[in-house]
Amino acid sequence: MSLHIEERERDGIVILDLKGPLTLGHGDLELRDRLPALHQSGKVNIVLNLKDVTEIDSTGLGTLVFGLARLRKAGGRLALANLNRSHMGLFLLTKLAVAFEFFDDEQEAVNSFFPDRAVKTFDILDFVERANVQGLADPAC
Repeated sequence: MSLHIEERERDGIVILDLKGPLTLGHGDLELRDRLPALHQSGKVNIVLNLKDVTEIDSTGLGTLVFGLARLRKAGGRLALANLNRSHMGLFLLTKLAVAFEFFDDEQEAVNSFFPDRAVKTFDILDFVERANVQGLADPAC
């Protein structure tokens, strides 16, 4: 199964719904191509809806970092919404959790692009604390 990407807009912010594995192969290449294409068309504020992402490997993570760097360089932002809690460990392990903006839902991610809107950010420290209590966190994190 490969990654499927659907594009839509909400309040002028591009939302990419990702479905399937974000791993080495067709999926990571498609996303790696899609983000620069959006940038070239003038769309630099993007939300990735990761609700239906089944797997993320190091290549997929690299693709996200690539997109983040490119959009920031263009003056834009990349927000991640609906990240599966089981995938959060990869971001923590690689220390990339501090580089990305995480949101529990799509509306919060979209609101983050507007300074006049209230935003509830994802609390990474709360996630780590809950994982430690449940015995899910990697001691190296």
